[in-house]
Amino acid sequence: MRVIIAEDETLIRRGLELVLRDGGHVVVAAVGDAEEMTDAVARERPDLVVTDIRMPPTHTDEGLEAALTIRREYPGTAVVVLSQHVQRRYAKDLLAEGEERVGYLLKQRIADIGTFLEDLERVAGGGTALDPDVVAVMVGRARHSEAAVGGLTPRQQEVLALVAEGRSNASIGAKLFLTEKAVVQHVSRIYDALGLPPDADTHRRVQAVIRYLNRD
Repeated sequence: MRVIIAEDETLIRRGLELVLRDGGHVVVAAVGDAEEMTDAVARERPDLVVTDIRMPPTHTDEGLEAALTIRREYPGTAVVVLSQHVQRRYAKDLLAEGEERVGYLLKQRIADIGTFLEDLERVAGGGTALDPDVVAVMVGRARHSEAAVGGLTPRQQEVLALVAEGRSNASIGAKLFLTEKAVVQHVSRIYDALGLPPDADTHRRVQAVIRYLNRD
């Protein structure tokens, strides 16, 4: 996997380089601002871009805006944005461009290197990775505004959240100490409750759930 890293804090940028290289991936550029990132993407055409949301010069949302531009202009390039804090607007803006090849993770997740690399690889492969804290905000909001979500059992809400994070049945089962068969049954009941058509494809299943939770 060929990756571009965009992070203005040198220590974090170097750390990401080490994590990705040790994970067997090729870092084709590591830059410190959004303009350098978009230039590098045009030049290198990477498989994945990992970028901080807040970048120079104003340290507001330059990284996010550049990520949205990359998603529009280079749809074959996956994008994962990193943030210090949860902002539902950031997730909504990213997902407005589609639920494929996109991730929104909090920086604290980098510490769990194995899971972090799995998330990046899933996104580069066409999937989605949403931080558990981001999903918690989405599910919490839906629980109060959508009767169907509020009517799910606590276990079904747990499964729903893990589906929205982008996890596979096997991963959900391992997390909740359930068999894959039990996870499939929970997912089937969730889909029935939310009125979503069943789909065996993991990526499309995740996308449908995210679309449901992210609607106004």
